[in-house]
Amino acid sequence: MKTLYGIQYLRAFAALAVVVFHAAERSGGHFAIGAAGVDVFFVISGFIMWVISDRKPLTPQRFLLDRIRRIAPSYWLVTVIMIGGALAGLFPNLKLDAGHVLGSLSFVPVRSPSSGEIWPVLVQGWTLNFEMFFYVLFAGALFLPRQWRLLFLSVAFGFFFLIGLIWKPSSPMLATYTRPIILEFLGGVIIAELWLRRWIAGNSLGLACVGAALCGFAAIHLIGAEFDEFICGPLAMALVFGMVSLEADGSIGRVPVLTYLGDASYSIYLWHTLAISVAIKVAAGILGIPGSLAVVVAICSGTLLGVAAYEMIEKPLRKLLWDGELKRRPLARRPS
Repeated sequence: MKTLYGIQYLRAFAALAVVVFHAAERSGGHFAIGAAGVDVFFVISGFIMWVISDRKPLTPQRFLLDRIRRIAPSYWLVTVIMIGGALAGLFPNLKLDAGHVLGSLSFVPVRSPSSGEIWPVLVQGWTLNFEMFFYVLFAGALFLPRQWRLLFLSVAFGFFFLIGLIWKPSSPMLATYTRPIILEFLGGVIIAELWLRRWIAGNSLGLACVGAALCGFAAIHLIGAEFDEFICGPLAMALVFGMVSLEADGSIGRVPVLTYLGDASYSIYLWHTLAISVAIKVAAGILGIPGSLAVVVAICSGTLLGVAAYEMIEKPLRKLLWDGELKRRPLARRPS
């Protein structure tokens, strides 16, 4: 699929927003709105999956295999490092049990013995549980003719959303898969369909959507409003819709640094907390660096570790896995 620079830039900013959120949180600061980067990621995920499936034929099995191969190896590696660190006593607050570890590695939501929250061993991996849920539903849609897929996804996501709204289940799996945040994937799919049909805003309206979304996020942060999926979800959808509208109008050019950070966004998201924890302890606890400067050090450390992991782990793993697959499928195109 053709590179959409606006989407790449949103991926970069979303990852960096999450990095800032965790750096501020670890230092006792406040940047809760940074967590809204996850909402942007979910909308983008729905958008990309729909466009990819429209541009090349995919069987449900091939789609799932490609997605697992894309996200699982790096995630498993970080999770194993976390488990090893906990067993070695490096993470004294991290408690483990077999069910939690197994659920974490298999993308199944379970409650953490450390906090009772529905978190995997690598806390930010909770978003990957949602991603896998979305991939399974999307794979189900691929069994259908193209004209029925959007309806299927709308009904499926609507069904799970209504279960959560009406019954408010307490089991970890149902409590996860019925949260309103799942509708953000569907929002991304709908935006992608509008984009494919060229039913998109012009330059002025696209810019207005981006501006309104950014102002909305800023307002939530400035007034200290409660983080709400019903607010952040629509704002993330408006942001993505505005960016792809500007892209179609030719208003977005290539910025190499942001394009690269967009490519590295997954590794930044997975690895940054390891560096942030160390950076905060060293900067604030050992070196006595003031809090705000310690946060900057933590942000830079988390981002740099993510970039290093992208170059030294994610890219080699992807090359190894995809090249092996292409040797078995010599006529196939490299997946996106």
